[in-house]
Amino acid sequence: MKLKKSVLPQILLFALLLMAASVSAHVKLPKVLASNMVVQRNAPVTIWGWSDRNEVVTVSFNGQVGKSKANKKGKWQVVLKDMKAGGPFQMTIKGKNTIVLQNILIGDVWVCSGQSNMEMSVRNSNDAEAEIAVADYKNIRLFTVPRTISATPLSDVGEGEWSTCNSQHIADFSAVAYYFARRLQKDVDVPLGLVHTSWGGTGVETWTSTAGLEGQESFEEGIKSLKDFDLVKLKAERRKKLLAITGPLPKTDLGMKGDEAVWANPTHDFSTWKTMELPQHWERAGLIGLNGVLWFQTEFELDKEETNKPLVLNLGRIDDSDDTYVNGTRVGGMIEKHDELRVYPVKTGVAKVGKNILVIRVEDIYKGGGFKATEAEFFIKTSKRKISLSGDWSYKIGKGVIETCGGMNPNALPSLLFNGMVSPILPLSIKGAIWYQGEHNAGRAYEYRKLFPNMIQDWRTHFGQGDFPFLFVQLANFKKAESQPIESDWAELREAQSMTLKNSLNTGMAVIIDIGDAEDIHPKNKQDVGRRLAMAALKQVYGKEVSTSPQFEAIKINKNVVRVRFNETGKGLVVNDVYGYVKGFAVAGADKKFYWAKARIIGNDTIELICDKVTEPVAVRYAWANNPHDVNLYNSEGLPADPFRTDDWLGITVDNIVKY
Repeated sequence: MKLKKSVLPQILLFALLLMAASVSAHVKLPKVLASNMVVQRNAPVTIWGWSDRNEVVTVSFNGQVGKSKANKKGKWQVVLKDMKAGGPFQMTIKGKNTIVLQNILIGDVWVCSGQSNMEMSVRNSNDAEAEIAVADYKNIRLFTVPRTISATPLSDVGEGEWSTCNSQHIADFSAVAYYFARRLQKDVDVPLGLVHTSWGGTGVETWTSTAGLEGQESFEEGIKSLKDFDLVKLKAERRKKLLAITGPLPKTDLGMKGDEAVWANPTHDFSTWKTMELPQHWERAGLIGLNGVLWFQTEFELDKEETNKPLVLNLGRIDDSDDTYVNGTRVGGMIEKHDELRVYPVKTGVAKVGKNILVIRVEDIYKGGGFKATEAEFFIKTSKRKISLSGDWSYKIGKGVIETCGGMNPNALPSLLFNGMVSPILPLSIKGAIWYQGEHNAGRAYEYRKLFPNMIQDWRTHFGQGDFPFLFVQLANFKKAESQPIESDWAELREAQSMTLKNSLNTGMAVIIDIGDAEDIHPKNKQDVGRRLAMAALKQVYGKEVSTSPQFEAIKINKNVVRVRFNETGKGLVVNDVYGYVKGFAVAGADKKFYWAKARIIGNDTIELICDKVTEPVAVRYAWANNPHDVNLYNSEGLPADPFRTDDWLGITVDNIVKY
């Protein structure tokens, strides 16, 4: 049937009206404002969102009613008056549609940010199973910002929801943030909201806005490049490159048939599998941005004598989970233990004379996937030799997904994470922030002296809530311990953190120089990290009479004897040594050569030093190393003394700046 020409315009107009009606904006909230959240007590509370332009939106909560008219861009904002801690309450947001949020508490909201040591989950911390089992705190609420980079400030996150702290939800949440809140609640009986936004391996500059970096010459080119940074195009290009290598990615693990590992069967045909040199992360082999399951296969041969005794597989660390099979028999495996060494004994009878098939199913959840071992850690130990496993392995993708960020580098340009992971939660009403970062910037420690306090001020400017408390974790001890005093970039970074503590308003610092791990940049003792952050909060924020770590206060030199005075000593300095020896102090003369000093406690707050090799000392350093593993000076609260130096001699990072 043909329509008359005169009728067509009317139909088109009607269709356009229908389309306009269909895109009419309902009242919408950012993901960080949702059921189960905590809103900030004793401070104005900002509730915001989007709707049709000029639409009037009403917010009703805890006896208050606030109204706002959306601007031309459809943005509206209501500010509620101060409220005391309590709940649960219901919040109603009403415009042309109505949103009802349930189970809301009023308490203190903390933003928890940084790099991998803040990102590290409860599941991967010490005593994980026991901790998860008892994690039942209905007044602690959790929200995680998904890892997102952006060239421009985002107004919302792609996904995310508030949950109650319990065994079901805590396993994958930030361990430091959780242990901080758990300890805090013992002394501060109010609900606590934790907004976790962190990304491993990231620098402080990517967490700072472009406005916060303006005027700093080393960032000018990077900021200019943001204008031409087409993230959508870049993701598409990387996706195309990855799929050109992998082909279509399976959505379910093809190597499993129910509970049966069919690809581990030694009779399986491995001839069509591709080749990858191991050990390495598969991203280094070109599979950038790939998460999921990869199966790896190799062969090894044994003689009769070797099969009569148990074998031991040494596979190093595997990122994140593995199931390991010899001749189809599962001999070991771990779930989400990317920093655990895989050492699997193989019982007699599993291996056979001649050719044996070793198959490893590796599952990666995010970031780097595969084998983190060194060649020296990657071998089979028989009764009489080591068989190296380094070399070409066969592999096949069982299941694959492309990361949201497609293998994008969050440090590629400045401000990418501020735009993607801080901007979306503005202007959330908060109590303060906790921060665990610095490892990435250690090589540029002098630059960090400016960058870190600058970022703190930048956040305070954008949150618009004054000089809110900002508490941070000093770098732990890490790397090989040195037998003699040396220069150290990690020591210089700790110094930059201590300088921020002294020179920036309303800051606090947790010193963890005694609980690191020489071989693991991610020490598992996150309980003490959280506890020490909580101690800083109790003193700095909540006015409790507790001490924080002892800080250097003054030095007095009399001939060859040096006395160093500390504050924050509580009831007095304590040495953790059965013989009373204080370790970790070094002195130098005008020649700038440092030697270990004999040290002892004098009174409650002073250390006396003497060194036979330095007759006219001019400078003192304490715990000045990457890994001052034997430091043992504490206060009566059990908190370690802050590493320091009294000299201002140029260090090894003074000329290092960021480069794009």
